[in-house]
Amino acid sequence: MGVAIEVLIVDWSRVEAVAPGGREDLLSDAAFGEAYSDDLFEHGWSWSTQPGEDWFGRYAFRNTFGSYKPHFWAGFRWEYMRDFVEPEGREVLDRFNDALFWHGLEDTTGVGSVLPERPCTWEADLLLWCPPDHVSLIAAWWRQAGRRLGELREPFIQHAAESGGWIKTFESFADFLTDWGEVVTEAARRDWGVVGLRC
Repeated sequence: MGVAIEVLIVDWSRVEAVAPGGREDLLSDAAFGEAYSDDLFEHGWSWSTQPGEDWFGRYAFRNTFGSYKPHFWAGFRWEYMRDFVEPEGREVLDRFNDALFWHGLEDTTGVGSVLPERPCTWEADLLLWCPPDHVSLIAAWWRQAGRRLGELREPFIQHAAESGGWIKTFESFADFLTDWGEVVTEAARRDWGVVGLRC
């Protein structure tokens, strides 16, 4: 399957209370512990009911089976269609997508992310590291972008739809964005961060 990703929202202070060398094990236990059903790919949230494990939630994206490839392909789809999206919607989706899976904002526009610059200080193999102050900004972008998903239909169909790869249809692209919106909205509500573990 190649690279896989497990997306967690976490109580940042709880993770940072653990010694740096122990954080990867802590996050791996959260992602793959006994708290979940056998179907790790079932869409939506999984929450542990074990005592003392109320500091994280795990989210499974629709139709991705844990693979990182849909995230990669969603970035390509956005790259193909973004020039044909209305400027206001493009600006907010550039920021939202860049923070989570696209990572092409600076190369494409010459303008870097407006997120506070902060290197990852955790000793863990992560594909995504979003502290709570990043999450609050990303969630605000989603509140704007989520209302505009319908505007993306024609640009996607005309310029990004393909028969190969992942995220082949507008519906799958909209679902993918909505899933990320659900993740950052819930994390922001709790004042938590978001991490994506490389598997």
